[in-house]
Amino acid sequence: MDRDFLIDLFAEFGPVTIRKMFSGYGISADGTNFALALRAGLFFRADDQTIPQFEADGSKPFQYQTSSKTVTVNSYWELPARLFDDSGELADWARAALAAAQRAALRKRPKARKAAKKVKVPRKAAAKAVKKGVRKNKPQPRKRSSS
Repeated sequence: MDRDFLIDLFAEFGPVTIRKMFSGYGISADGTNFALALRAGLFFRADDQTIPQFEADGSKPFQYQTSSKTVTVNSYWELPARLFDDSGELADWARAALAAAQRAALRKRPKARKAAKKVKVPRKAAAKAVKKGVRKNKPQPRKRSSS
């Protein structure tokens, strides 16, 4: 699949951004990646709400082979072949995939950072630092250069 084919394929869905990714392309809308176009086929983002639809159509999750095992990526499922000929239904599936990707992004939002833990410095090390003039709160004198 090339870029022009993908742009035509998603024309009814709306504008998409297509970027080089792995052995193919990542497809996104509104800044959210929702599909992968790889040598193995076209895969849409899926979650608990949309996986039953893929299963009902006989689709399988994305898989790839490493030197020691087969890895299954349950968050991307192969688009049923019949949808390549039905742009209206493909657009519906693409909207569902985008919604699944957006739900996943909401779940991944970073949590508030915890306050940094204070590091305890042994008294002897702290006393040595004070003697050497290495205190965080005390500015160091500037050395003057002789000209």
